[in-house]
Amino acid sequence: MTRISAIDINCDMGESFGNWVMGRDEEMFPLITTANIACGFHAGDPTVMRRTVRMAEQHGVAVGAHPGYHDLEGFGRRRILLGPDEVGALLTYQIGALRAFLDTEGMPLHHVKPHGALYSFLRDDEAAGLAGARAIHALLPGVMIYWPAPAFGTVFCDELRQLGHPVVADLYPDLSYDENGTLVIKRKITETDMDFALGQVRQFLKSGQVHTEAETLLDMTAGSICVHGDGDHAVELAAAVRQTVVDAGSAVQAVSA
Repeated sequence: MTRISAIDINCDMGESFGNWVMGRDEEMFPLITTANIACGFHAGDPTVMRRTVRMAEQHGVAVGAHPGYHDLEGFGRRRILLGPDEVGALLTYQIGALRAFLDTEGMPLHHVKPHGALYSFLRDDEAAGLAGARAIHALLPGVMIYWPAPAFGTVFCDELRQLGHPVVADLYPDLSYDENGTLVIKRKITETDMDFALGQVRQFLKSGQVHTEAETLLDMTAGSICVHGDGDHAVELAAAVRQTVVDAGSAVQAVSA
């Protein structure tokens, strides 16, 4: 019996810059239900943002903002210490830019999902988390927030919930979890283990649990599965994840506000 009746599949998109191409967006769009579009700071540029929004519209894919540090060279993966006002301005600037492109296409902004080291900063620094939450609320009251599962226990998420924002927990099937539910990030890039990733999806849909590195089962609540679009087998993995969800009897659909 399927425990999870419906699940969203999201992917980071629009990460190209100028003539430099990142990811396989055209092939990924038919396989996902929501796109986290880079806002020009850690990746992307105005032309790429507009093109990616239009592709999302063509495929009926919901669009979320994926703001990051102003760090194109480091792909937003290097922590930059910012004051609360700077954090708020950083988020407002990027989310506002993507929202302008969505407005011109008559599309709503579905969610906000902080990227990379900015996500870690919002998670770990209480002042930054509080400022970031309030900046998002001031710009878009009630907008959904995507956050790596388990999405609780941070000032950022707690403040947003208090302000009336749904927080959607995000499952990463191609990464490992420790016994506390924390993602284990590998600093050395390795080839994705397809069998492991698909096994995590099946386990989660069946029981609401995932396997940990200690080979135990951990209860996990999530409304979305994140697939990455920049690996050697990104499209193959995304297609297999989607088919695994369908085979389990779960619907593939964007999270509704």
